[in-house]
Amino acid sequence: MSEFAATTAPRGALAKIDAILRPHLEGARSNPGGAKATITLGELSDLMEERAFGLLLLVLALPCCLPFVYLLPQLVALPMLVLAAQMASGRKSPWLPETLRRRALPVAGLLDVVARAKQYGGWLERLAHPRFASLTGDRAARVIGALLIIPCASILVPLPLTNTVPGIGVALAAIGLIERDALFVILGLVVAMTWVAILVIGGPALLYLLIDFAFSRGSAA
Repeated sequence: MSEFAATTAPRGALAKIDAILRPHLEGARSNPGGAKATITLGELSDLMEERAFGLLLLVLALPCCLPFVYLLPQLVALPMLVLAAQMASGRKSPWLPETLRRRALPVAGLLDVVARAKQYGGWLERLAHPRFASLTGDRAARVIGALLIIPCASILVPLPLTNTVPGIGVALAAIGLIERDALFVILGLVVAMTWVAILVIGGPALLYLLIDFAFSRGSAA
């Protein structure tokens, strides 16, 4: 049994993530060498056990949700897409290729993101509880995974406005998966898909307006 499973599971998805990460940070601080604490995606996946899809998606989506978080969104975008695709394929637990399993994430940075998420959105997480559990079961998880591929792919695109709102949507859906709350899953999917639709429809129109404005300024000059 893992260290996480051996303890009393805390209430709430963010508290569960904090309980997983905190021992790694404290262990690094007690190390005389003073090395910064990191945790690999493989270690995270192994510690999260039966709800690994939801917890992994949440911990990876959080850096995409908050403004002024740098580097982490670029590290987590591809694993999020891989996890969503595996849910869609019907896998019961995540499998990560060795290159992604070895990808190290800074524990202090993740804990800071979790703390900020608790500060700004902890009240929302506390509303989650089991509702319409059949809509978060194995069959439904395949549909949810297929739909999550779209916002996760949006987060992967390195352009402005492509990660924050989809990241919030993925995080809400992940909380719903963890807490077996179908309403949170649906809310997250609606938020993420609506924003992606706005980008797909409005992005080319905005680009056209910018080009037209640039040409009109050039001809006027």
